Amino acid sequence: MSPIRLGTPNSPTAVKVMLLGAGELGKEVTIELQRLGCEVIAVDRYADAPAMQVAHRSHVIAMTDARALRAVVEAERPHLIVPEIEAIATDELARIESDGLATVIPTARAAQLTMNREGIRRLAAEELGLPTSAYAFASSEAELAAAARDVTGFPCFVKPVMSSSGKGQSYVEEAESISQAWRYALEGGRVEQPRVIVEGRVDFDFEITQLTVRSLAGGDIVTSFCEPIGHRQVKGDYVESWQPQAMSQAALKASREIARAVTDALGGLGIFGVELFVKGDEVWFSEVSPRPHDTGLVTLATQYQSEFAIHARAILGLPVDVALREPGASAVIYGGLEARGIAFEGVAEALGVPGADLRLFGKPESFLRRRMGVALARGGDIDEARGRAREAAAKVRPAYG
Repeated sequence: MSPIRLGTPNSPTAVKVMLLGAGELGKEVTIELQRLGCEVIAVDRYADAPAMQVAHRSHVIAMTDARALRAVVEAERPHLIVPEIEAIATDELARIESDGLATVIPTARAAQLTMNREGIRRLAAEELGLPTSAYAFASSEAELAAAARDVTGFPCFVKPVMSSSGKGQSYVEEAESISQAWRYALEGGRVEQPRVIVEGRVDFDFEITQLTVRSLAGGDIVTSFCEPIGHRQVKGDYVESWQPQAMSQAALKASREIARAVTDALGGLGIFGVELFVKGDEVWFSEVSPRPHDTGLVTLATQYQSEFAIHARAILGLPVDVALREPGASAVIYGGLEARGIAFEGVAEALGVPGADLRLFGKPESFLRRRMGVALARGGDIDEARGRAREAAAKVRPAYG
């Protein structure tokens, strides 16, 4: 394999990259791709999504509609297709790839497996034999109740097989709450299918994201690892992250062995966010995203190349640098209100916090718990960085326009 020959946007030499999903992560990837002279087309289900605001062109389609997906690919003829969310007609992506219309990042098969919790869990636990929590799948409320009773026990977690950012996830402590969890999962799923995973609770010390990179070096695919990212979640959605996460050498070695096994099985080029549970020296696989991870926003403050720069370089076949520059943290800024075209107060005060920076995503519509931005901060150690990030985030106040 060799690097892609880069050209000039909006010309016959252009390398055309199509993002499927144009959120805040895609926005940062778009910026990095454009720095390398790529022509970027952003696609999402709603207009004025963050990446659309910086891409060369954009399209609004239902990405779960196979016909609509193929039509936009045939119209644009991108060289690379980069999925950024779960709600995509992945079977059509596989056909697009097999027909030679474009290369899917990292592969169409990886998109199919990872955008459905059933596919990736069966790959990790049943094919690769990796340690995971106890789990079962259910297609009805009765099946869910039986699985929770007989397989996982209580407490347990119930999640749609296709969702993101904690949507539709419940922590269930007793059998009487199963019915509510089933309804919530169906409401939060990315597609209309009655299918959930129920997972047993793992007694862990902390969770990490092990950013794992498959890139080219001397024509061969090599695997490299960023320093582990610690994070805190509320109802399945990350609220803060930090890098590096302290852990034993044995746990770090196990984490990277698991991450390598999963990403080798998925193949292709790019960055993967492998989520893991850690207790002492023990490590369990949780999930994997074949793209930049939301907890990895912290790398904008901590690494010489952020996860977005690494992803852009890796998918183009270019060298990457995963080195840590200094400790840092991120803290989420929520909408706090429901309105379109909100404003932000307190930005100057937030940027006045030592070592702090902001990313306001530009989402056109705010909801109470919608992620509208993130505060980043550097520090002499993780505790200082986390304190600064939380302080900066707290100073930003969403307001009606």
